Order: sequence, then structure tokens, then C-alpha cells
Amino acid sequence: MKQSDFMKRIVVAASLLLLAGCTMTKEAEVSSVDTISGLVRLSYNQSMMQTAKYDTYTAQGTANKQCQQMGYATAVPYGQPVQTCSLISGSVCMNTKVTIQYQCRGVAFTQTKPTW
Repeated sequence: MKQSDFMKRIVVAASLLLLAGCTMTKEAEVSSVDTISGLVRLSYNQSMMQTAKYDTYTAQGTANKQCQQMGYATAVPYGQPVQTCSLISGSVCMNTKVTIQYQCRGVAFTQTKPTW
């Protein structure tokens, strides 16, 4: 193997490692809903060697919409994000599921027109 081919491979490998370590914004999606207790859970996946975050504004909007569909007025962040290893290879966690919880609050009123 030529030295230039070897250097190209090293540059490509180093680039892949650097890209794998970049922070990515993930879209948290509704993963479970508990209507009785008013809890909405949103989740996203984070691969090994990946730093992921979620957009709090978008997640808040998703949670609000889900709460309103259940008859509540709004959603309030509840607790800290919970990380669970969802894919293990040997003793290494290859993928982590991050779950964000929201508590639904208030009663949504719908305005109706008078019948007279």
C-alpha cells in the first residue's frame, strides 16, 4: 500500500470519529401517554459516541398538543430526562433511549356558540 493511500485512510477514519462526536439535535416523539395521571413521555435515541440533545421548544409544543388532545390545557416539564440503554453489545451500550416527561395541567375549555 502506498503511503498516500494510507494517509487517506487515516484522514477518513479521523473524520468519521470527529463527526460521530458532534452534537445532533433530535426530535423527541411521543412514546407513551397516561391519560389518568396526565403524563406524556417523549423519547429519542442516541447512538454510542454521539452527543444528542432535543429542542425544548419543539418538545414543549408536542407535549402541549398531546395534553390538549386529552382535554388538558398545557404541559409542564416533569423530572429529569431518563436514559435507558436500549442496545447492548457485550458490556458496551450501543444505543441509549432518552425519555422526557411532561405533566398535563389545567382543563381545556372549548367555547360554544349560544343556541338561541
